Amino acid sequence: MTHAIDIHDLRKTYPRRWASPPFEALKGVSLTVAEGEVFGFIGPNGAGKSTLIKILTGVMRPSQGNAALFGVDVLNSAARKGLGYVPENPSLPDYLTPLEILGMGLTLHKRQMGKQRANQKAHCMQWLERLGLGEVANKTVRGFSKGMAQRTALAHALAVQPRLLILDEPLSGLDPIGRRDVVDILADYRQQGGTIFLTSHVLHDVERLADRFGLIHKGELRAVRSPAELAGEDDRVLVRSQGAAVVLTGMQPEPGGRWVIEVPRTALWPTLHALEAAGHAVIEVKPTLSLETAFMHVVQGG
Repeated sequence: MTHAIDIHDLRKTYPRRWASPPFEALKGVSLTVAEGEVFGFIGPNGAGKSTLIKILTGVMRPSQGNAALFGVDVLNSAARKGLGYVPENPSLPDYLTPLEILGMGLTLHKRQMGKQRANQKAHCMQWLERLGLGEVANKTVRGFSKGMAQRTALAHALAVQPRLLILDEPLSGLDPIGRRDVVDILADYRQQGGTIFLTSHVLHDVERLADRFGLIHKGELRAVRSPAELAGEDDRVLVRSQGAAVVLTGMQPEPGGRWVIEVPRTALWPTLHALEAAGHAVIEVKPTLSLETAFMHVVQGG
């Protein structure tokens, strides 16, 4: 079986500088991502996420180990055929328009949208409009906000019809509406068979998108889990309700007349029935071990 991403014992050491010793950014990372999978790669700042992405995209060579995209070693430029990449801070030519940037991407990736130039323009406009950039398609990106630049870079990556998207903080700089739109677009891309490898500090969106996620800390891959596996590791749930009075011992008040309590899974239904009988409206039921708590558990040395 050919994996979209296949990483084996990958190591990267930055050489010694005059004021600092050598720094090992990656310490033997091994990982596979299947075709059609969405993999969330999370960790604190300086954990090694961006270093790994730079190796996958051919920007940097590993010190040891190897990585391949669809069976082709990343040191071979052919591995980047069909690869869409959006860095955390896109560096776009500020004298070009979004429409020109997308057209340039199609040319570089040798994507033909029919024989007529009008077909290529229509294809690019389709993606720009979907990402809310149709009205500025012919304006130079000089002066664009970070969110607009991020959406332009994402439109550029998607327009080339990639089979793999590598996204480094793709939601950075986006407002809540823009974040929702991008999450929906990425979900559609995945449903059509595309593969996504993304990093993000917005852990809620990683949980929503990812089939699996990997936790990296200090250059070491500490855990690889699916959201279902994470939920199955915890035998307690959090129940949040809204009502006028305390119903159960152990309930804690929250702003706005809400209450929260943590109970064993075996006590979930009796708890819900008791709240209903007392006139409480149940707002939320979720495992206490979320991706955020697992992240903090790893970072804090658990």
